[in-house]
This record gives sequence, C-alpha cells and structure tokens, in this order.
Amino acid sequence: MALNQININIFNSINHFAGSNAVLDKIGIFTAEYLPLIFIFVLVFLWLSNEEYKNLVLYCIYSVILGLSLNFLITLFYFHPRPFMDRIGVSLINHAPETSFPSDHTTFMFSIAFMLLYFKKTRITGIILAAIAMIGGTARVFTGIHYPFDIIGSLFVATFVGLIIFYSKSRLTRINDIILSIYSKITNIK
Repeated sequence: MALNQININIFNSINHFAGSNAVLDKIGIFTAEYLPLIFIFVLVFLWLSNEEYKNLVLYCIYSVILGLSLNFLITLFYFHPRPFMDRIGVSLINHAPETSFPSDHTTFMFSIAFMLLYFKKTRITGIILAAIAMIGGTARVFTGIHYPFDIIGSLFVATFVGLIIFYSKSRLTRINDIILSIYSKITNIK
C-alpha cells in the first residue's frame, strides 16, 4: 500500500466522525483553532513567574521561529494539497487552498512543548504540552484541514529545530542577555 493511501486511510478513520455530532464538531473546531493559545499562556506564565525561566521562554520562541521558517522552506519545494482540495472527507473549518505539509499550528505547539521537554525543570510541563499538541494536531485532521502525515511532519520539524536550539543555547546566551537587558530597562522605567 502506498504511503499516500495510508495517509488517506488514517485521515478517513479520524475525519469520518466529523459532521455527525454538533457538540463534537464544536469541540474539534475550537481545539483545532485555539489550542495554541494555551502554549502562549504557558510561556507568558513562565516569563512572569521566575527570572530563570526567561531564558527558556526565549529558547521556545527561537524554536518556534526556526520551526515555522523550516516549514516555509519545505512549502517552497514540496506541495501537498489539503484533504478538502482532494475532495476527501468533511471539512469543518474554512481554510485557504494551500499546501498542508507540515502543519504550522502543530509545529508551533510541538516546538514549544519539545523545547520545554529538553530542560529538566520544565520537563513535566513539556510532556503535558506535547500531549496537548498531539490532541491539537489530531483535531486538525478531524476538522478536515490536514492529513495525519502533516502532523507527523510537524512533529519531526519541531524535534529537529528543538535539538538545534537546545545544543546552540550557549551561543544564544548573548542574544538572550541583550533581550533581557532591554526588557529590564523597559520594565524599570518609572
């Protein structure tokens, strides 16, 4: 069986529930669209809760920027239609007819989750966020705007960029110091 057919089969097994229950549809739509807000709230909470977490938040931001940039580069060289473009499944969310691989929403979520996973002091938070990211990615399949391999691609992108940032953190210290110095000056203005 070809990989594309496996992708379609998994998509159909998840998406076939769409449109059959209004409550489930609303939960799926909300999850697919707004779950990334949880990740933003976690970063804001970490930033405000403790000085030592500020560096970790910056690493998460770098990971997201690098992940989304890599996604953009992938889309320049590889186009994969969204399920509704292939006239497959039920689409619950209106989306532009553009390439679906990899999912930006899911890359965003996994980039933050994995970055927090790499550090011992935020590992539990990272595990929880990774589970939430998987739920969010699955919701994007359920709502008909992504194939499962789009989510798996995001997982690989986020893992890759997270490792790059983690192993580059000593080089990023100067940038962090500059950003934190500017932040300190701005917040201490009276």
